Amino acid sequence: MLTLHVAEHSPEAAVLIDGASVVAVGPFEELTAAAPRARVRRWPGILLPGLLNPYAPELLEATYHPDPREADALGTEPITGERAREIFRADPARLGASARRGVQRMLAHGTVAVAGELRSRAVADVVRRAGLAVGRRPDRLPGPPALSPRPLILLPPPAPQAPARFAVFDVATRAELVERGAGTCVATVIEGRLVFRAR
Repeated sequence: MLTLHVAEHSPEAAVLIDGASVVAVGPFEELTAAAPRARVRRWPGILLPGLLNPYAPELLEATYHPDPREADALGTEPITGERAREIFRADPARLGASARRGVQRMLAHGTVAVAGELRSRAVADVVRRAGLAVGRRPDRLPGPPALSPRPLILLPPPAPQAPARFAVFDVATRAELVERGAGTCVATVIEGRLVFRAR
């Protein structure tokens, strides 16, 4: 089924997808005329290629993402350092479940690709099943590990025949995205699937 994604502040960069692939990228009016039967998804903000997070090992293997049911004991924020290592040593099976929650947090920040050498097969499987692309880690890493690293690393723009991977951020400009960070993500699409949508 053809789906046309358009964002309020970037109508010139609408994306028409069919299944897992991009069919066309261009002005919303032109794509609507070319595919009048396409389902239209309208978003606030701007549509961008999505982000590469270069800190996959740090965020998925060295960070514990608590289950909401553990909030009373562990809180809701990611746990790092020796405390995270203690949790994984006590119960190695928690690594895969934590990584799944970590990937969900990444998707909620417009991440469509990750980088860094993953040593855990369980974590690598989580990344693969989520459909995240795996890229090359930059020579110079931006700041400390974060879900919204600074500077943000944008992937190349969507192109016809390429996998449908992109994200939408509820900002008016790229400058505002840089200022406010990737927590402004309202939608993330990977291989044509809406894998995150802000409530």
